Amino acid sequence: MSTINKLSVGIRRFHTVASRLRKYVELTSVRYPLLKRGNFSFLSDRHLGFFQSILSAHQVLTDELNDLSGYNVDWMRSVRGSSRLVLRPKTTEEVAAILQYCNVQNIAICPQGGNTGLVGGSVPVFDEVVLSLELMDEVISVDELSGVAIVQAGCVLEKLETVLHLSNLALPLDLGAKGSCQIGGNVATNAGGIRLLRYGNLHGSVLGLTTVLANGQIMDCLNTNKKDNTGYDLKQLFIGSEGTLGIVTQVALQCQPKPSSVQVGFFGLNSFENVLETMRLSKTNLGEILSSCELIDQSSLECVTTQLELRSPINNFPFYMLLETAGSNASHDAEKLNSLLEILINNGTIVDGTLAVDSAQAKNLWELRERISEALACEGYVYKYDVSVPVRQFYQLVDDMRIRLGNLPIRCCGYGHLGDGNLHLNITSHEYNPILLNRIEPFVYDWVCQERGSVSAEHGLGLKKRDYMEYSKSPTAIHWMRRVKKLFDPNNILNPYKIFPEQSSTD
Repeated sequence: MSTINKLSVGIRRFHTVASRLRKYVELTSVRYPLLKRGNFSFLSDRHLGFFQSILSAHQVLTDELNDLSGYNVDWMRSVRGSSRLVLRPKTTEEVAAILQYCNVQNIAICPQGGNTGLVGGSVPVFDEVVLSLELMDEVISVDELSGVAIVQAGCVLEKLETVLHLSNLALPLDLGAKGSCQIGGNVATNAGGIRLLRYGNLHGSVLGLTTVLANGQIMDCLNTNKKDNTGYDLKQLFIGSEGTLGIVTQVALQCQPKPSSVQVGFFGLNSFENVLETMRLSKTNLGEILSSCELIDQSSLECVTTQLELRSPINNFPFYMLLETAGSNASHDAEKLNSLLEILINNGTIVDGTLAVDSAQAKNLWELRERISEALACEGYVYKYDVSVPVRQFYQLVDDMRIRLGNLPIRCCGYGHLGDGNLHLNITSHEYNPILLNRIEPFVYDWVCQERGSVSAEHGLGLKKRDYMEYSKSPTAIHWMRRVKKLFDPNNILNPYKIFPEQSSTD
């Protein structure tokens, strides 16, 4: 089984486990008692009748036991809403009709893609109607010459990747959840992934969007030109907006030529200073072919090898690094990576390392990194923090948190995208523990703020981080973000309770 398929199976296993255990997941409204339901309409038979009149039977889900539970719970089993209705439109026009009606009737909407987020942004808090884009899964077109793909927002990332490979193109985005996450959700959260170092974030890769606004208006910004200097670039507002300004239904994505040569190295290191030196020399010696620079600490690797019975090719070290190159000349790329490895070993920066000799070995090495999240979930409840910090302080947060927490958690570990300063801090316990949570928060956000980092690097603010926006944004910036929200969604029907602290329907 390939790494991609294993990752997809892992994500599906998460959803299966969540389905079996969701009755044990505490309601979000109970876990967060200070949250108050907005002054929205309660769903009535009249409302249901309208939705049934514009959608077919399989697009309107109302069976709480068999249909709705999976949409009400996130894959980490950390939040649970109580929606009574899931709508699954197939076209932009159907989304527009739904939003126009909900805006007039004051019905709150929770947009949902693959539901693979970490901050509770894609599930209802109370009884919002879930608008799932899963049936909008068509790859509309792929232009081999320009490399531009136009795709519906509900298309699963792995499906899009498979289609692009037929045209010798590669996605500028690669995630461990590619078997479940959807491109619309990726855009809505400005997802980063393991190759942001090479391709940049979605603000640069998305050429155009079709978006439906809260009042049902369709905003067609589906431009496929790389250059368009005609006024405000409105599509940028929706990238990272988490479904609070409008619902993305179509995406024009700039894709890159598929690399014909991929090299992967896995190294063991004794100190974080050695890690930084390895990254510096990698950027210097590998240059334009460096596509990923990932860090794994000993505790993370221990978890993935123990819980999932994977094998590490090298002995125990405090730190591990996974480097990947992507180019067009296999012998040239292999020579550069081998030369780097020789330098690092000779100067004592790394103690041990291995280079994948074929694609099968490369996939096995990537599994050690990409399946950590799956392994951590096997230990119980996971407190996940996806933050950006200056690279020199990348690991200090993990050390400081371990001292602060002592023996309270099962595990406190760190891994992530070293090349762009994106740390994944993970803490596990047997079950949700509010005492442990209070030791973690707001300490973790205070720490990040003091280092002038970001409290959210990839997954947005959602529900869980909404009260900490001010740790990364100035009061002036927050004020104008609220003004933008009010302008696009004056009735606050789109994903309420998310992003902004103490947000209500009258904000």
